[in-house]
Amino acid sequence: MIPKTMKAVILSEPTPAEQVRLTTVSVPQIRSGWVLVHVKAFGLNHSEQILRLNEIRADYINKPIIPGIECAGEIADPSDSHFKKGEKVVALMGGMGRSFHGSYAEYALLPADHVFSVQSDLSWTEMAAIPETYFTAWGSLFECLHLKKEDTLLVRGGTCALGYAAIQLAKAMGCHVIATTHRESKMVLLRDADEAVLDTGTLAGTLRGVTKALELVGPKTLRDTLKCVEAGGIVCNTGILGGVYALDGFDPIKEIPNGVYLTGFFSNYPTQKIMEDIFSFLVNYQLKPEVGAVYSFEDIAQALSDMDHHRVDGKIVVKI
Repeated sequence: MIPKTMKAVILSEPTPAEQVRLTTVSVPQIRSGWVLVHVKAFGLNHSEQILRLNEIRADYINKPIIPGIECAGEIADPSDSHFKKGEKVVALMGGMGRSFHGSYAEYALLPADHVFSVQSDLSWTEMAAIPETYFTAWGSLFECLHLKKEDTLLVRGGTCALGYAAIQLAKAMGCHVIATTHRESKMVLLRDADEAVLDTGTLAGTLRGVTKALELVGPKTLRDTLKCVEAGGIVCNTGILGGVYALDGFDPIKEIPNGVYLTGFFSNYPTQKIMEDIFSFLVNYQLKPEVGAVYSFEDIAQALSDMDHHRVDGKIVVKI
């Protein structure tokens, strides 16, 4: 039986992690085209940190808002969708946690077209580490970079959850992977890459044979990354870990080397087929997602604080 109330995180203004609290609210009422998901676990993401600390001020955020852009769980009420009650699903993006309430809750009312059926023997915490992180890695590597096994891939900013996922997928394919971190203490965390490189901010001229580059630091180092790939190579800008969100005065004619291609990946358009492909790939290559730490829902403030202060290496998952 679906309860009348639930625990959730509600945000209305910029909120430091230490001030986040669980609140008792009503369970959302079902409506046509939407499904009610009983959330079992959800991953934490950098974009949720941006929302909580600053973006919450924006007029386009539907406040008060329950944050959270992804989750794993079961269908509690399928409404008029094709889903069945109790069906195992993951959900991500499409406005979750910004345009409508997201996953930092025991139940989430979500648009049916951004909820995806999953056949998996993974635990809820492992499943919750996959949707946004692996969809973003998958789209960046295969849709944007057209990654092939003969490629040498540069992952700039490799010690984040997305970086670990990209390294894991590329290595499974047989690619040669070069991964970077700007902290010497984190070099050991890049052990799954073929080469670990300390990022000084200027890598151009120090690397050889790079055919594809996944830029996770973002505009802060993008100009330099464009100079790191060979002619005919592709750079995909996906992350903004460097805290710079746009290129000021960027001149594409002069700053994109001749014969180099620049693209970007925006993870707002997942599909059932792609999610099935990701889970099948993990099974076929006997891979499991990298989970850095698991917290109970009651410890959400600590989980968010540890994310904000970079205390966890890998994906943080909150289990309900």
